[in-house]
Amino acid sequence: MTTKLSATALILALGSTLSLSALTTSAHAADDMQKCFGVAEAGQNDCAAGPGTSCAGTSKTKDQADAWKLVPAGTCTETPSTTSPTGFGQEAAFAAKS
Repeated sequence: MTTKLSATALILALGSTLSLSALTTSAHAADDMQKCFGVAEAGQNDCAAGPGTSCAGTSKTKDQADAWKLVPAGTCTETPSTTSPTGFGQEAAFAAKS
């Protein structure tokens, strides 16, 4: 009985450790990403694509100025955008160049 109880306790402890590790990894991965406006393909935005759209996958045009995509932190302003005044993604929604 003691062996069975010890094995069960070990399995539960290992499972808890793995679960906590997965949560920490997920939270850390999210911290390594940032919203980048004007870099999503049409219909490929992550969420909040401005007026006339509701959420993920609803952007109407490529590089829509008010639609964002998650990108690795620190890369947004280096990611090409055909609508941005700078030619690169922005950290906030912007008015698209004509």
